[in-house]
Amino acid sequence: MGSTTSHSTRLESLWSIILSGGDGERMRPYIERWKGRHIPKQYCAFVGTRSMLEHTWDRADFLTAPHHKITVLARSHESLVRSSLDSQAPGRFIFQPANRNTAAGIFLPLTYVRRLNPEATVILYPSDHFIYPEQLFIRYVRAAVRATEHWTDRIILLGATPTSLELDYGWIEQRRRLGWSSAVPLWSVASFREKPVSCPISAISDSGWVWNTMVVIAKLKTLWNRGWECFPVLMERFSALAEVLGTQRERPILEAIYDDMPDKNFSADLLEHAEDHLAVMEMEHVLWGDWGRPERIEKMLTDIGKSPNFFTTSLAQAHLNGHARKDVTEDQQQAEEMTKLPLS
Repeated sequence: MGSTTSHSTRLESLWSIILSGGDGERMRPYIERWKGRHIPKQYCAFVGTRSMLEHTWDRADFLTAPHHKITVLARSHESLVRSSLDSQAPGRFIFQPANRNTAAGIFLPLTYVRRLNPEATVILYPSDHFIYPEQLFIRYVRAAVRATEHWTDRIILLGATPTSLELDYGWIEQRRRLGWSSAVPLWSVASFREKPVSCPISAISDSGWVWNTMVVIAKLKTLWNRGWECFPVLMERFSALAEVLGTQRERPILEAIYDDMPDKNFSADLLEHAEDHLAVMEMEHVLWGDWGRPERIEKMLTDIGKSPNFFTTSLAQAHLNGHARKDVTEDQQQAEEMTKLPLS
């Protein structure tokens, strides 16, 4: 009985935060040609009928209840997100008055969670990434959540196995194994590089390097403390907002603090300076990608036997010429077998 109660308590303290405030500038020309107007990529259905944001909501719902799910968005996206809703309760929306980079986009929802549950464990999900297979991904997230109960002072990052030299990704070098969580190894971090200007070719072949997916699992207190260490001016503004949450002053204070909110990047300005407080869990047999280029979208969908909903070939053929497409039938079979492993 005690074990069940403890497990229930952990679930009640678990929150999902979906990051959906980006404008998708890299994909703008391609989406404008496809849709006739610009729509940030998280609101697009590149395959099937569900948008990338809807897929992210579904992943979050595997582990947290709707009332423990917060989506942070740009105020200019309100009409787009309302059109993405279905009959299910999507949780709470928080609209940023302006885009002030990723640190503000993360610590704004953390301010609300902290008011409701200062002992919370949080999962940060970018809303514009491709993940396959999703069930295996969720097993890794669950393993990382459990790891935070032992390594309470670590910010845990999920890493993807690199398949190419992508310099517009973040890269994580694993150092030593800290231990295991649900049969998955957890590693300390030797180096964190956010979109490096150059990267050693060994980063592909050396198993010590992984891509940073920006899926973050950590105790709220740990993130909050790192925030104060890395950008105290930004944290002062969110502390001021916390004092008026739930009152008539909440909206005007939110507007005021964003007027001169410091422009800070969560990866470059926090993670790169907190390597001793990081840990990484590599997701083997999970196909992951940041869909910032049309040729990347087409290749990944082709790899899993899917056809994209738009015209990637005509726009990206020049990038694809001379690059043979990888036959990943064997990888898919391995991924399907991995979903059967008892990670939970």
